[in-house]
Amino acid sequence: MEREKFSSRLGFILISAGCAIGLGNVWRFPYIVGQYGGAAFVLVYLFFLVVMGIPIMVMEFSVGRASQKSVICSFQQLEPKGTRWHWYGWFGMAGNYLLMMFYTTIAGWLILYFCKMLKGDFVGQDTQGVAQIFSDMTADPAIQVVFMGLVVLLGMLVCSRGLKDGVEKVNKAMMLCLFALLLVLAVRAVTLPGAIEGLKFYLVPNFHNLFYGPDGSFRLGEAVYAAMGQAFFTLSLGIGAMAIFGSYLGRERRMLGEVINITVLDTCVAFISGLIIFPSAFAFGIEPDSGPNLIFVTLPNIFNDMPGGRLWGALFFVFMSFAALSTVTAVFENILACWMDKWGVSRRTAVIANTVLIFLLSLPCLLGFNVLSGFQPFGAGSGVMDLEDFIVSQNLLPLGSLLYLLFCVVSPKVGWGYENFLAEADQGKGLKFPAKLRPYFTYILPLIVLVIFAMGYYEKFF
Repeated sequence: MEREKFSSRLGFILISAGCAIGLGNVWRFPYIVGQYGGAAFVLVYLFFLVVMGIPIMVMEFSVGRASQKSVICSFQQLEPKGTRWHWYGWFGMAGNYLLMMFYTTIAGWLILYFCKMLKGDFVGQDTQGVAQIFSDMTADPAIQVVFMGLVVLLGMLVCSRGLKDGVEKVNKAMMLCLFALLLVLAVRAVTLPGAIEGLKFYLVPNFHNLFYGPDGSFRLGEAVYAAMGQAFFTLSLGIGAMAIFGSYLGRERRMLGEVINITVLDTCVAFISGLIIFPSAFAFGIEPDSGPNLIFVTLPNIFNDMPGGRLWGALFFVFMSFAALSTVTAVFENILACWMDKWGVSRRTAVIANTVLIFLLSLPCLLGFNVLSGFQPFGAGSGVMDLEDFIVSQNLLPLGSLLYLLFCVVSPKVGWGYENFLAEADQGKGLKFPAKLRPYFTYILPLIVLVIFAMGYYEKFF
């Protein structure tokens, strides 16, 4: 059966960017930028994005385009006979399932919060009141099942229509709406009375905060690691979630230019999110938080105080829902492609089977906040979601990225080989991959990825 292809270059760029643009762009990036010196930290982050994230993404896309397969089969198509690179395909596929096992729950929360904001459930509530609404929501498994199930059904409905008529068409519309909403919200935030202090905190370089913590301790190493981690994890590399779109791509354009476009879009969303959060927080004297608290407690409280807050809050949660659903549909497509490539089933069969499978696999995460709340693998306050996120973010993403990297730079007797990778990456028009930097890609970049992997464990357990 002939491989499906994107109908346009724009479709490929927007869908790939949609996969990369996730909740971390909103609830982690702005906070760590503010914490580590604003624009000074952004410069460090951009440096690591260029020297680390972009090369590995080019390699993952190239493996997908050369093999014309999903992660479950792509290594098998390209590896030398007798090697075992293809074993990772099972881990890559598992990573996509694990990601969706908690992402569908959070996406359901976002849609539910949109409904609550529109209804006016947050009107008159203070921070404690908003926190109680969030706590009541997570304590109720029934309402979570409904909205998680809605996310699974919506995502699979989009994917059931195929690449061009489903995933590409819907994601194009969602991403364009996402960018429009982002700009509208940013303009509203920066024009609030008192917003200028938030802009200064976010945008004015503060090299003291980059080098020293609030207690005066030297922390440049901590800031550099935070920049490395954000640059690495923001692009969702290592589990084949990007490689699948490479397999749907023609050879009219070289990969480096396309990857730069995707990275720029991903970074713009993260950066503009900060233009919404910090001016709004400073305008109403609320301390910006990070993680789920930022989205589900702090921001509703900000919108509560803002003139026309119900409208702006509803628009914000539409934006967040689009960001989450763009990732959900992209990863669903990868899962379906794995089934179609590996077992030769029809798209319809893969959709039906995975609608049931992903729904069931997502249940432990939402039950982890109520029925299974006693399960705390990393101590008090942790839960099923933390375990699933740890397996994906701190294990499969860095180790998978390392594997893609090594597969592309080792000898063709052992892996795919650097020359074969370059030949694929440089097909078509556009920017050529910097071939002369092979020593860096072979010896230094793998060490950087291993440092990120090791530091993830150090932060988690020590």
